Amino acid sequence: MKRVSANAGARGFSLIEVMVAVIVICVGMLGIAKMQALSLSNTTTARLRSLAAIEAASLASAMHSNRQYWANTALPFNAALSATGVITSSDGPLAVQATADLALVPDNACNNVTCAALPLAAFDLARWTTNMTGLLPNPTATISCPANPGVNAPPSCTITISWNERSVALTQQQTVALALPTYTLYVEP
Repeated sequence: MKRVSANAGARGFSLIEVMVAVIVICVGMLGIAKMQALSLSNTTTARLRSLAAIEAASLASAMHSNRQYWANTALPFNAALSATGVITSSDGPLAVQATADLALVPDNACNNVTCAALPLAAFDLARWTTNMTGLLPNPTATISCPANPGVNAPPSCTITISWNERSVALTQQQTVALALPTYTLYVEP
């Protein structure tokens, strides 16, 4: 007769424990990978929003430095930038000059030389358009300066920027969303 050892039934139990531990570790590693993907997505989102804020502040600064044009322009004033870099404006000469300057940017058309108010505003708008289309995915922007109700009231303008943004889903039920966030800046040139 064969003798049966007392620990013979416990020998396979260690293998099951190891397999369960491996499964638990794998599930944990998948969770860490998903958290890393979410972190990367949130970092990209924050980067794009920061770039939009910086670009809006850049145009506001250019508007402040060229008050001769922006404070004296006919109101209401509207300008738009499409995702393809096309500039339209209620000020016809500005739109024509800015569109012509798009071909010159990054040429230094108004750097280190004295420019009149209109060419400087057109150059600033063209350079801003080039920066926007290079930094943000499919950007659109509007500059709106409505007519002021008061006499001698300073113009007040609103710069609105929107772009495409992708986000990673947290669960399988959620889909990868394509959002169109907007950033709005109020400026008095």
